[in-house]
Amino acid sequence: MTSPATMRAARIENYEGPQGLTVRRIPLPPVRPENGEVLIRVRAAGVAFPEVLQSHGQYQLKPDLPFTPGAEIAGQVVSATSESGPRPGQRVAALSMLGGLAEYAVARSDMTFPLPDSVTYEAGASLMFNYGTAYFALVERGRLIAGERVLVHGAAGGIGTASIQVATAFGAAEVVGVVSNRTKAETAISAGADGVIKADDFATHAAGDSKFDIVVDPVGGDRFTDSTRILAEGGRLLVVGFTAGGIPSVKVNRLLLKNISVVGVGWGAYAFHRTGHVRSEWDALLPHLQSGRLCPIVSETYPLERISDALAHIANRQATGKVVVLP
Repeated sequence: MTSPATMRAARIENYEGPQGLTVRRIPLPPVRPENGEVLIRVRAAGVAFPEVLQSHGQYQLKPDLPFTPGAEIAGQVVSATSESGPRPGQRVAALSMLGGLAEYAVARSDMTFPLPDSVTYEAGASLMFNYGTAYFALVERGRLIAGERVLVHGAAGGIGTASIQVATAFGAAEVVGVVSNRTKAETAISAGADGVIKADDFATHAAGDSKFDIVVDPVGGDRFTDSTRILAEGGRLLVVGFTAGGIPSVKVNRLLLKNISVVGVGWGAYAFHRTGHVRSEWDALLPHLQSGRLCPIVSETYPLERISDALAHIANRQATGKVVVLP
């Protein structure tokens, strides 16, 4: 596979938000084979809330302007030098960290994973951020035990749908999602949830007798306190994020009275600084991906020229499942 001298790429040239993005033709990114880097023809790129924050200059990773965002891709390897790593022409999913919203992108070989033929590029670009986070949350941090009951907030979102499927694949007896409307309820059920609770009714459920061993919370905000109430004895509340905007606090007497735990889940901060950790998670997820038990919900796809619309869709909290751009 040969590559041209230039490519189309989405560019953040200012901090005006999603509508400030534009598509330019720029040189292909440099590849450093000595560092184990590979060049990938991008067929699909996942987008998520971090790209929205980057468009405002509010994300923790803040490259010099202008730059090409995009951390999660799937495509075909164009060039690679490692005999034991990715091969030219191979279908892969990869974490590019930056530069993925383009026709070509560079990724490290240890962050590049063979993509089964049964998995589409769109699904491949929807995997590692959401499913890596869900696996880290439920299995590594939450210590999920087969037969336990799991509750997932934001159950129609990318993290939510991934958490539903990971919990089921790794032995949960029942998985219930919390959603804000009927359309999102349908998404959670299609992802494999055994049932749903409307967000408006969550406080009532939390005060009832039905209890859960694990709560996955990528939402934060006002529901946090009620999440501690709905935990069973010895339960774990997994703090994944704060898409509701508010960062809650916990009264520690609640932890003591029921022997429950509030557990931080910072997947990237942990996994990216431990050589081989992301690959070990990929290896754990792969059998379930091949069996079809893990099947990313891709709700919308956009051409690269509509990258602003894709990010605005996420910023306006209209997205369910994963949003993907096709360069």
